[in-house]
Amino acid sequence: MANEEDDPIIQEIKPKQQKVELEMAIDTLNPNYCRSKGEQIALNVDGTCTDETSTYSSKLMDKQTFCSSQAASNVSRYAAAVYKKGELHLTPLHGILQLRPSFTYLDKADAKHREREAANEGGDSSQDEAEDDVKQITVRFSRPETEQARQRRVQSYEFLQKRQAEEHWVHLHYYGLKDSRSEHERQYLFSQGHGLAENTELIKSPSEYLMMLMPPSVEEENDKPVAPSNVLSMAQLRTLPLADQIKILMKNVKVMPFANLMSLLGSGTDSTAVLRCIQQVAMLVQGNWVVKSDVLYPKDTSSPHSGVPAEVLCRGRDFVMWKFTQDRWVVRKEVAAVTKLCPEDVKDFLEHMSVARINKGWEFMLPYDEDFVKKHPDIVQRQHMLWMGIQAKLEKVYNLLKEHLTPKKQEAQSAHPLLVSGEQRVNMAKAKVKQNYGQLEKEFQKQKAEMKSNDTSAKMDVSNIRIKEEPVSDEEPMDTSAYEGMNNGIINGLHAEEDSTDSLNGHLPGGCIDRVAQELKAFVSSTFKKQFVLTLSELKRLFNLHLASLPPGHTLFSGISDKMLQDMVLDTGCKQILVPFPPQTAASPDELKVYALWEAGDTYDQHRQVLLEIFSKNYRVRRNVIHNQLSQECGEDLNKQEVDRVLKDCCVSYGGMWYLKGTVQS
Repeated sequence: MANEEDDPIIQEIKPKQQKVELEMAIDTLNPNYCRSKGEQIALNVDGTCTDETSTYSSKLMDKQTFCSSQAASNVSRYAAAVYKKGELHLTPLHGILQLRPSFTYLDKADAKHREREAANEGGDSSQDEAEDDVKQITVRFSRPETEQARQRRVQSYEFLQKRQAEEHWVHLHYYGLKDSRSEHERQYLFSQGHGLAENTELIKSPSEYLMMLMPPSVEEENDKPVAPSNVLSMAQLRTLPLADQIKILMKNVKVMPFANLMSLLGSGTDSTAVLRCIQQVAMLVQGNWVVKSDVLYPKDTSSPHSGVPAEVLCRGRDFVMWKFTQDRWVVRKEVAAVTKLCPEDVKDFLEHMSVARINKGWEFMLPYDEDFVKKHPDIVQRQHMLWMGIQAKLEKVYNLLKEHLTPKKQEAQSAHPLLVSGEQRVNMAKAKVKQNYGQLEKEFQKQKAEMKSNDTSAKMDVSNIRIKEEPVSDEEPMDTSAYEGMNNGIINGLHAEEDSTDSLNGHLPGGCIDRVAQELKAFVSSTFKKQFVLTLSELKRLFNLHLASLPPGHTLFSGISDKMLQDMVLDTGCKQILVPFPPQTAASPDELKVYALWEAGDTYDQHRQVLLEIFSKNYRVRRNVIHNQLSQECGEDLNKQEVDRVLKDCCVSYGGMWYLKGTVQS
């Protein structure tokens, strides 16, 4: 013990937050004081005996302890102010403590109660024993305390509480409000300088002075949310960039007509800029904008109901959105059967964009926006192409049947069924034709005049005329029946209102045919130089996406058939690879047609050709077989990097085997 007391203090550790306790007397003679209650509390805390350790020596609760707590984390922004004779005197604050009642005496009362219970139990058991049992005592010698152990003991809560209890109270003398000492201390709150000449630091503009007095808090700026989550503040929202405003609005509203969106963005907003931004976060469904799935379900998130990853949720919600592009009604059981998702997730998808009708299904919540469709045909056309690409992905993932692709008749599920006779339908059709005839005639004459002006110097060569041949038996045409519900008049890149005999049969002027061929060849060449291997299905999907990025009236919208697309693939130096698919394959005819770029003009042409020859005989191959075959055919020992380069260009790995791109069957 002597050695421990002589140890020098190496480091004194103080708590980060100073704690102050203030003990104040209670007026027990006040009529509002309950004497019986005070005696009961003192008895519970100290018991019947009184000594120096008693909390209440008068056997009455005659004092109350207040313990301090930190009122603010950053007090440098606060000051004490006194207003006197038209002057405002400010005194900076270095600390603010809030005093609250301390109830440590209740802990002492509980401890006394436990001690009494333990003593009673011990006394009862001792009466039954004739004599004390002999107990074995184990003696242990404590090891010398190391420096680390001493530091841990000093920093422990028990040690700090013990030091706090041992600290002596400092007696304070209270001075009243009108006491001379209080008045003397109060004078320190007033500035002793007179005039602005001595206070040169205050010769600043009001805004600069307020900035010095109230600097922006870094903590508050970090804690301030980027955007409201549940409730939108329009004032705060309009301070954000236009793209962020649209994203936040669509994420909260889910479905919105374009006119409503423009009204929320405020007057003076450019509609062209809004159209450009809205297409980044939403898709067009029945003339209205529906927020994209990846905005609601970001990457690396999961479903709160089933834990399904965001990628699967986005795919299922895209299927629901696509179904609403085909019909106003969707059946929940059908969606659940196709997507294989839990009922809670499917219900969330449907509630985002539709309303449940008893014994009918789910109806799209907004009416068809004909005004937007008529004013912005180019946007409608581009969105239609994007939906075609999404449908191709959904068909491949969900193996959709014809019954899923064909929209149901709206008359069978109309919310308000109407009985219309055959004569009325004929009259309605005639009226609609008369209404649109003038506009269609003007557009047709305008395009005809443009064709004549572009071809005045060239004569039609009969030998150059090519008839657009659609396959009958072995070729599959582009299926566009699933997109008739979009009402945008585009079928396979062909405008329905331009459905003249010339454009249908391919009788286009020679210059127009050449331009179409050049554009198509440029697309095919650039695509295969990036991908090297593509199925016909994937090529058509990429072509539709390419059409969606083109401006309205582009030459490629004149009509491209499957036959023309395949002929152009072969003309650009590509070859069809006859991959021996397994007999039980569920791939579509377009997925069975695989094309590959035979010569790219680089040093790996020979390696790729050997690889393609391998897959013309095998559906899937192991890597070591490919490596050995390449080394044998090319006459050199290829390293791992070279083999990886060739495989990356043409193949994908799945389950330890290698397949040509697009040929993996899940």
